[in-house]
Amino acid sequence: MDIQAYFDRVGFSGRARPDLATLTALHRSHLRAIAYENLDVQLGRPMTLDPEAAFDKLVTRRRGGWCYEMNGLLGAVLQEIGFSVTRMAGSVARGERDGRPLGNHLVLRVELDRPYIADVGFGDGILEPFPMTFQDHDCAGYRFRLEDLDGEWLRFHNHANGGAPSFDFTLETASPDQLAATCRWLSTSPDSIFVQTALAFRHRPDGIVSLLGRAHRRIRPDGKETQLLNSAEEFVAVLKRDFDLDVPEAAGLWPTIHAKHEELFGEDAQV
Repeated sequence: MDIQAYFDRVGFSGRARPDLATLTALHRSHLRAIAYENLDVQLGRPMTLDPEAAFDKLVTRRRGGWCYEMNGLLGAVLQEIGFSVTRMAGSVARGERDGRPLGNHLVLRVELDRPYIADVGFGDGILEPFPMTFQDHDCAGYRFRLEDLDGEWLRFHNHANGGAPSFDFTLETASPDQLAATCRWLSTSPDSIFVQTALAFRHRPDGIVSLLGRAHRRIRPDGKETQLLNSAEEFVAVLKRDFDLDVPEAAGLWPTIHAKHEELFGEDAQV
């Protein structure tokens, strides 16, 4: 893995050391430079947990990725630098929906003077790594919280204007087989939201932009604005302009995205 190419991709300069300053700078730079997105799932392309494949896609081909790719790549880079990294399995929205599979999210624990959580794969989640302390964490004007549920499960609460409200995780090292099985399900099952519609998120200095089907949103600490997209041309243009994703073949996804939007998002389908 060409670490310098990754640094160039995210705009990191300076000497990389296994310390909090480097971890924080890489975390922020990664989220500002690389969008979270699921377009390959939508296009029916095979997905993998391989960090080298994530490097090729996110760095060489300048695409974005979902949690397995975003955190998989960051974790591999951090280990190359000399950080102690543990990959943990999470369950997004476990508290709101029964039966959410463990392993539908990948999250990183980084050991420094105390454990830190690093997560560049939760869409509109936290911009910086945070200590694994059970309290509110304020970052870039947004408030997040880490909660100890029962001594085994921990819950990360997203900010008030976020998409997914939370994810739960345990401190055990994730099973690669479990992650691989859940990755396959999320990328192929008709019941998976990643198969049903397109999603994208990107952190910017003036807030967060997101795309949920037709809904193009600008999210700030004090609220969010939503605009509905109305054509394939507009969809592809927004991907390129706001998410730095040059994927013209995504235009072919538009008829299904448009047709399923109200079914998937209900009252949120309208501005």
